[in-house]
Amino acid sequence: MQAKQTIHSALNRKESRGAHARDDFPDRNDKEWMKHTNSSIPDLKTGKVELEYRPVHLYTMDEKEFPTVPPKKRVY
Repeated sequence: MQAKQTIHSALNRKESRGAHARDDFPDRNDKEWMKHTNSSIPDLKTGKVELEYRPVHLYTMDEKEFPTVPPKKRVY
């Protein structure tokens, strides 16, 4: 079931980011996809994957202890 959730989450994310890479969407899309994907299968009989999202927090608990690191494209 976990693999099924991972596949559905990845196929729904129309971008490449970090280890998540797609040939059909080679670039990051922070405007649309700067969010966390939460998946679940509420009914095991149907096996239907449901996706929800929550925002990414772009701050730390204590800026003096550890400043925020802005997002950027990974390059190799």
